Amino acid sequence: MTNYSDMKDGDLALLGRSRPLSLSQLFWAFTWLSLQGFGGVLAVVQRELVDKRRWLSREEFVEEWAVAQVLPGANVVNLSLMLGDRYFGWRGGLTALAGLLCFPLLMVLVVAVLFAGVSDLPQVQGALRGMSAVAAGMIAAVGLKLLPSLKTNVLPALLQWAMIAFTFVAITVLHVRLLWVLLIVGGLGALWAYRLLDRPRPAQAEPDPDSGSEPAQTGDTA
Repeated sequence: MTNYSDMKDGDLALLGRSRPLSLSQLFWAFTWLSLQGFGGVLAVVQRELVDKRRWLSREEFVEEWAVAQVLPGANVVNLSLMLGDRYFGWRGGLTALAGLLCFPLLMVLVVAVLFAGVSDLPQVQGALRGMSAVAAGMIAAVGLKLLPSLKTNVLPALLQWAMIAFTFVAITVLHVRLLWVLLIVGGLGALWAYRLLDRPRPAQAEPDPDSGSEPAQTGDTA
């Protein structure tokens, strides 16, 4: 069993992953994460939790982010609850959530008061439109960065690209509601992956110690 007490935040042990060592570290990590999430929180979450702190591998991040998207509520809020619960149970979930929401809530209240007096100015509206373009670019960049993690997916590569293309067309061109895309495309993908994982794997014969050679692999026969 791995002794996590000897690990440090961002340690390269355990195949490049580490973990939060205390509730206070978890709180301040999500506080710092939330204070950077201007317009494109997905990019910040991926960089902080995967690249910097190494609390999740890329494959784990893709899987947990997919679950966070399917669940109701904000994606990053769901992810904070899942990650905190993974390491410290319900206390970790509440601590991560508090770190994520505490300081941003105070900042939003202050900004809301200040913004109320200048929201009608054309210069302010143009600045917000420019920020939205940057946010879209950040989200697209993270998606491209996480594409290599799909190599370990059980679904065939062609099917994965077909689902990505169908989702893009359904949302951007056909304007299908995200809920229906998740239920239909995500549900079919989950069922397909479940069927593939449920199939028996090909059996391998034991090597013959007398022959000194490796036997050929044999699959299941009908």
